[in-house]
Amino acid sequence: MRALTEADIRASFVNADEDELRVMEMPHDLLLIDWDYLDFFAWRDPGAGRRGYVLTQHEGRVVGVVLRASDPGRHRSGMCNICHTLQPGNQVALFSARRVGEAGARGDSVGTYMCADLSCHENVRLAHPLAPNEVLAPGQVDLRLDGTRRRMEGFAKRVQEEH
Repeated sequence: MRALTEADIRASFVNADEDELRVMEMPHDLLLIDWDYLDFFAWRDPGAGRRGYVLTQHEGRVVGVVLRASDPGRHRSGMCNICHTLQPGNQVALFSARRVGEAGARGDSVGTYMCADLSCHENVRLAHPLAPNEVLAPGQVDLRLDGTRRRMEGFAKRVQEEH
């Protein structure tokens, strides 16, 4: 991703109203972010526990999406639909996002299960432990990175579709 200022970030949101943009808290480490390393950027709002945000590339521009989180599960494990990482149940939550335009005004939303702390970008980069007879195929990590990016872009695209 290209480097973004706070003004760039606030201007990128497609499903936020003025009040949501006004109360949005930026991540504490915004000035330290290595934008060249990111395929997308997501964070939980430090001031509002159930709110999260994701910035991703879509059709050549940065698209921001406001997310609302459900309470994470408690007992079972779950899989993040973005990074395909299996997590304990309390580390996966259903995130929903209001659609844009008339659909969003009617209350339509889309949702998917994501890592509760929105750390999909980091989780997909963690190396899986290999069994003694296992060999890492060339490009395997790159496929996981590409798939994670595509799934997040697809989620942002679904938010922008009006039905």
